[in-house]
Amino acid sequence: MSDTLHLSAETRDRVGKGASRALRRDGRVPAVIYGNKEEPQGIHLNARELMKQLMTGHFMNSVIMVDVGGKKVRTLAKDVAFDVVSDQPIHVDFLRISKNATVTVAVPVTFVNEDEAPGIKRAGGVLNVVRHEIELVVEASNIPTEIVVDLTGREVGDSIHISEVSLPNGAEPAVEDRDFTVATIVPPTVPTAADEALDAEVAEAQSAEAAAEAEAEAAADEEDKAEG
Repeated sequence: MSDTLHLSAETRDRVGKGASRALRRDGRVPAVIYGNKEEPQGIHLNARELMKQLMTGHFMNSVIMVDVGGKKVRTLAKDVAFDVVSDQPIHVDFLRISKNATVTVAVPVTFVNEDEAPGIKRAGGVLNVVRHEIELVVEASNIPTEIVVDLTGREVGDSIHISEVSLPNGAEPAVEDRDFTVATIVPPTVPTAADEALDAEVAEAQSAEAAAEAEAEAAADEEDKAEG
């Protein structure tokens, strides 16, 4: 289960681009808390504290307790906007949730035991990940940090479907209408005659270029000796 994260915030009375820019200059990040049949609340966060939580790697699939002036609000992060130049967070959307709420979150997938997969270890197959994250419907108090897929015994040509993946108790895939593919084991890439011909052509061109450069350098050396 993912750990509960904590953030301190202050209320934001002014809105608009100018007010947001002023907050960012002061090392703050504007944000909003909405949902759960309550009015949206504008807040702002300490930029460094926010970055620290973002670096945990599970900011988007953890319950986040936002302390707004001493009142703690249970939330999920729904969106984080980043500056296109600095890649720093510039706005966050939080969704209010109740303690026993059922939520939909994207949980990262981790693959284990590749060495125990004959199709990879012996046959040289390649793990083709179709879904790096899976959306789960789960209780907010029981959000997993990851979904583990065991590759033991997998052969080239195998497809791993969601029905074969062990999910935490009480968790269900958000997609219910099909048994979607999570990953496949594909054959190793075998060079074709066209690939080999292209490689040979590139090698020949590189060799010719190197020879021309060597010839030019030799000619320059001879010219220098003649002038000397």
